[in-house]
Amino acid sequence: MTVVDPGRDIAYRRFRFPADQRSGRSDGLRATPDGLRLDGTAAPRTHGDAHAPATTGYATGTWTSPVTPAGFAATELVPSWTADTPPGCWLTVELRGWHADAASTGWYELGRWAADDSVVRRSSVPGQADDRARVAADTLRVTGATVTGWQVRVTLLRPVDTPTGPTLRSVGVVAATDPPADADPPADADPSADADPPADATGPPAATDPVPVDARRGGSGVAHGGGLVLDVPRYAQRLHVGGESRWGGGGDSWCSPTCVAMVLDFWGAGPTPQRYAWVDPPGPRPQVVHAARHCYDHAYDGAGNWPFNTAYAATHGVDTFVTRLRSLAEAQRFLAAGIPLIVSAAFTAGQVPGLDYDTRGHLMVLVGFTADGDPVLNDPYAPDDERVRRTVPRAPFETAWQRGSGGIAYVLRPESVPLPPAPAQANW
Repeated sequence: MTVVDPGRDIAYRRFRFPADQRSGRSDGLRATPDGLRLDGTAAPRTHGDAHAPATTGYATGTWTSPVTPAGFAATELVPSWTADTPPGCWLTVELRGWHADAASTGWYELGRWAADDSVVRRSSVPGQADDRARVAADTLRVTGATVTGWQVRVTLLRPVDTPTGPTLRSVGVVAATDPPADADPPADADPSADADPPADATGPPAATDPVPVDARRGGSGVAHGGGLVLDVPRYAQRLHVGGESRWGGGGDSWCSPTCVAMVLDFWGAGPTPQRYAWVDPPGPRPQVVHAARHCYDHAYDGAGNWPFNTAYAATHGVDTFVTRLRSLAEAQRFLAAGIPLIVSAAFTAGQVPGLDYDTRGHLMVLVGFTADGDPVLNDPYAPDDERVRRTVPRAPFETAWQRGSGGIAYVLRPESVPLPPAPAQANW
């Protein structure tokens, strides 16, 4: 069985707490069995903008990672995290690049995040750009610097009059180069922008044995000895067209939270009816509306911010992170381990047979592969649940995924379900 090395560098590194607290620097934080929490030693500070109330003093604490080598000159960095933030509490996530034992960029803010939006408005931070790098919503794009390593800094904030503060459980970063020249570099368009309705599609063939997957790095040149399709529920985002229009415009733009809702319910971890009882009228599927609200980025004005989606999913007791995969061969390792993936692709109508619409960035759930190795998708951009399931040709879909987002994937799974063995250059 031969694996074709695509020559693409991707490296993911995550810090988990409390285990990794001492690997970095803590200021105003203490370790607990659940993660890092404020210890009350830092002086309170004020913060005032459209994101959080200006009149509130905040107790704060910060964890700064060590300089983490990527092993190559990265062109993009994407962070993700898992945390708990009671109402009124929030956190910020910042990144900076390093090269040759010195910082090669300044700090850039990649998110102001809160699980609850009743007090704090979660948002990316637009307008950050200089001659070294720029921020595109959830991604730090390196433009004029050499970045062979990175640091991440997370600050927790709690109103001084609030007894319960936030908890940081993990933070990670995926560093990557652009795809090879024969797969165009990822566009800088922000995530989650779908367009016209797709044509009908037929369902997948029956599931058989798992696809055998080589454990080496990268490539799509694998032999396919069987098929495997996971029983992920099918939710159509377009059922919400004409209903709730807040949080990014409603059903036509809710691909990412709809995918998250599907995978959470696959694991039996979706929100309880009490959590989405606020959705009134409930509409066709209130948990999708609930997810859209709690993934929503107030600055980007959309629900497709990648780490906001995984952070929301993590509030339901599952482990989550954002990474990039080099190929569908790598994705098959997750499916063989029983883990569906949420992937982001961009394409024009007809580029991927069976997906007959245009999109600058669209999220779908990869639920399996046929015996011939073709991917089986739960594509939420469908008029009803029955037509969510689609089987598409392997090569054009892989190109649309790699070209459209650089191989972005959300990983959501219970801690009890082990990840597949990582390749030598670990990207999970």
